[in-house]
Parts: sequence; structure tokens; C-alpha cells
Amino acid sequence: MKTVRVVAAVLKTINQNGKPIIFATQRGYGDFKGGWEFPGGKIEKGETPQQALVREIMEELDTTINVGELIDTIEYDYPTFHLSMDCFWSEVISGDLVLKEHEAARWLTREELDSVQWLPADIGLISKIKDEMLAME
Repeated sequence: MKTVRVVAAVLKTINQNGKPIIFATQRGYGDFKGGWEFPGGKIEKGETPQQALVREIMEELDTTINVGELIDTIEYDYPTFHLSMDCFWSEVISGDLVLKEHEAARWLTREELDSVQWLPADIGLISKIKDEMLAME
């Protein structure tokens, strides 16, 4: 089975109530159209995962980010390929998170993380994110 290596940004900030929030996007194309995910994309030849993430977020969201520490590498078998996804904590440096490839986006509190229909690979990350968000509160 073919392996596809990708990166995902778990963009975090603090809302006006002082609570941590995470940015989620809804896919606007492909087999998984309509599913929710953390933004990112494929790692190109010669790129580090961090470089790929900075490039992908600029391409998809017209935003510059700072890539932080690795949260986890998710390994997930879809029917036609194996996904290996490096997921990093990230923060917006500049830009307005313009949706170029996604149908929708939301900033979610810890309590709201289960309110969207996550893509199967992204589900594996939610409990770790919830734990970290709880520690940030």
C-alpha cells in the first residue's frame, strides 16, 4: 500500500474569554469533501515537515505561521493508501486565515472539539489536544 506523508497544523490561540481555541477546517474537495481536519498537506521532496507546513498554510490560508513542537505522528490506513501525518502545534504570525481550498473553518474550544465530523486520521489526535488544552486553561 502506498504511503502518503503529510503535515498538519494545530493552530492555537486564546479567545476573548481567556480560553484556548483550536482552528479546524472543512475540506472543500476530493474523496473526503465535507470532513473536518487540521490544515496542512503533503511534504514535497527536499522539505522538512516544518518547511512543508509553513508552505502549505501559506498556500491554503494565505497566512504565515510559527511551527512549534510535534504533538504526534498519526499512522492511519485508508482504503487505498497509508497516511503518515506529522501534527505540530502552530501559531499565526500574520495573515487572516483566508479559506482558499476549504468550505468552512471554525475556532473550537476544548468542549467544542467533538462538535464537528473529523476525518478518521484526525480523530486520533483529538484526545491529546483536549489534554493539552485543559493544561492551558
